[in-house]
Amino acid sequence: MADLFNIDFIINLLIIATSLVFLNITSDMVIKYATKIAAISRLGKTSIGFTLISLSTTLPELTVALSAAISGGAALSIGNAIGSNIFNISAILGIGAIILGARILLAKKRNKDMFVGSNNIIPIFMKSELSNIEFGLFIASVVPLGLIYVSTRAAWIVGLLLLIIFGAYLYRLSKVRITTEESEAGVAEHEKGKLKKFILFTIIGAIGVVVSANFLVDAAISIASSAGVPQQVIGATIVALGTSLPELTIGVKSILRGSSNLALGNIIGAAFFNTTLILGVTLFVPAIIGSTLILNMDVYMNLIIFSIIINTFFWYFLSRRKITWKEGVAFLLIYTLFLITTLGGGV
Repeated sequence: MADLFNIDFIINLLIIATSLVFLNITSDMVIKYATKIAAISRLGKTSIGFTLISLSTTLPELTVALSAAISGGAALSIGNAIGSNIFNISAILGIGAIILGARILLAKKRNKDMFVGSNNIIPIFMKSELSNIEFGLFIASVVPLGLIYVSTRAAWIVGLLLLIIFGAYLYRLSKVRITTEESEAGVAEHEKGKLKKFILFTIIGAIGVVVSANFLVDAAISIASSAGVPQQVIGATIVALGTSLPELTIGVKSILRGSSNLALGNIIGAAFFNTTLILGVTLFVPAIIGSTLILNMDVYMNLIIFSIIINTFFWYFLSRRKITWKEGVAFLLIYTLFLITTLGGGV
């Protein structure tokens, strides 16, 4: 144990601390400029979260997918994509709802006469925004279940179809505009001509979040390995959390700052991207480059079952237009059960 506290341990702790600082700065940057883009472009916070931020924060999963497609490791990419969806919905919404509820409760105790807002993180959606959420969640729910019946021979066809769905829906989203008070809020008159600049800053911020998360995860893995933690435990916990850390940071902060549209758009957008772009690349690219693809979906049965469970709960909460700390606790309990069954199954 004494060997842990050497120069490498200290360096890794410094890397983790520095990464957390940059993670905080860059996530603030994303939220700030994404809000301005939503106002100027009239796409709405939900659509910006669904597209621009989700595409940027899904870079770790895309990197894994491309690497897996080239090296023949489709199993890792499929597990990562489905597992990330489970984490994004259950953990991010759960943590965000609980922290928001606790903060409102404390504020009420300090000043009982002051209005401190609602602890419901489901905002009032425009019709077009709600359709984005529902379609993204529908795809994220149906595709993992459908993969059970996909054979290795037909995998490239399914991959191509998923990529077509991804491209077509992004094109459709780019044509939708909203006309509400939100479209003019949070942006000054002199800022309306700086859309390209704000898009660039948002992308830089999102990439900064991803890079900071990667450094943090690498340092955490190094410390865990030095402590003798098994590789399978590291993979199912630190690595799984690491690829979703960008969504977690941006999502929870957005909820706490009253931009839950942005958080929900990012979460469902990431789920949509994982089940179309990421799985599409994983299944289709090997056919192009002649790489061997071995598909055995039976090993993902636990992942698929929990994906269906968490999406069903999310559908129900969305239909009630209500996610408070109580629903947040339910999400976290489901995720805890998922971890127990996954690690207990020898992942």
